[in-house]
Amino acid sequence: MSTHVVLLPVKPPARGKSRLTVFSGLPDEVRRRLAEAFALDTAEACLSASSVGAVLVVTDDAGFSARLQALGCAAIPDGVSDDLNATLVQAAAEARRRWPDLVPVALTGDLPALRAADLDAALASVPAGSPAYVSDAEGVGTTLYTADAARFDPHFGEGSSRAHESAGARAVAGELASLRRDVDSVADLNHAITLGLGPRTAAVVEGLALS
Repeated sequence: MSTHVVLLPVKPPARGKSRLTVFSGLPDEVRRRLAEAFALDTAEACLSASSVGAVLVVTDDAGFSARLQALGCAAIPDGVSDDLNATLVQAAAEARRRWPDLVPVALTGDLPALRAADLDAALASVPAGSPAYVSDAEGVGTTLYTADAARFDPHFGEGSSRAHESAGARAVAGELASLRRDVDSVADLNHAITLGLGPRTAAVVEGLALS
């Protein structure tokens, strides 16, 4: 049964995943291709989850937006430049207008190993509409935040796991390895490879010399 609408913020690939170049030394063209592949694989996994009735992408890249819409996503422009949390609040309001029966769930767009089963398990464990979040693999950041529209108050950013907890959201327990593995570095990407990459990311990674 579809119970949620995923809000998927996606930076234009020309700017996304900049730390892969700055800290990991990957060529800029590879970084751009990885940013695209991460978002597409994340979106496709969401669309295949039984608990997800819709995916609303938020991006200012019109060309990339069209590619995501071709997968089956809906898309809107970024509402508040350089303020992810305010953008997500606006997206949740739009999702409520379009899909009033679905609970919004914000998800990072850099989960190239995401499995629909992990997303379904996480959402099934949360009482309907209650604020909850999934910490990243390091336990510091956040990959998922959900709450009903009336209580939707995301706190993505540095130290977001603790910020969500302090705001009253409940941490989702369980291994959920593919849902916790966001990618900001080559080390993260190597870990994601062991979990099994989505097809687009796997195609980009094939042939790369990752250390």
